[in-house]
Amino acid sequence: MKRSRHDKIIELINNNVIETQEQLASLLKESGYDVTQATVSRDIRQMKLSKQVTEDGKQKYVYSTADSEAMQDKYISVLRAGYASMDVAQNILVIKTVSGMAMALATAIDALNIPQVVGCIAGDDTIMVAIKSNEDALNLMEDLKKLIEYR
Repeated sequence: MKRSRHDKIIELINNNVIETQEQLASLLKESGYDVTQATVSRDIRQMKLSKQVTEDGKQKYVYSTADSEAMQDKYISVLRAGYASMDVAQNILVIKTVSGMAMALATAIDALNIPQVVGCIAGDDTIMVAIKSNEDALNLMEDLKKLIEYR
């Protein structure tokens, strides 16, 4: 069932401009899949979907099977596109994003496989990144700022 749902998600995002998890869940339900927002969120992470800015300035989910180096560049561009600010609270890195982009940035951070990162929790415009230590959090914040601000 999951494979079928993932195939349907790819079909839906290739044929529609889907900006939110709620839109994706609604289209899946219309297609006969009984899904919750949590299921859709999990599918987005497992499938490594990311958001891309369209020509008219909207953001839409996209799926890519590109090689890992190309994907790394893509994740960095997602970070640059959605990043607003960042601060650290002990071993928690708090990243503010453009509205609606937190999940995309959290997915990008997870996909970069940063060893110090334990995990991410994303809302609409805020990500909380759990880091192994306070020192690692400070170092990662500086590294991410350099990566994001490098042009």
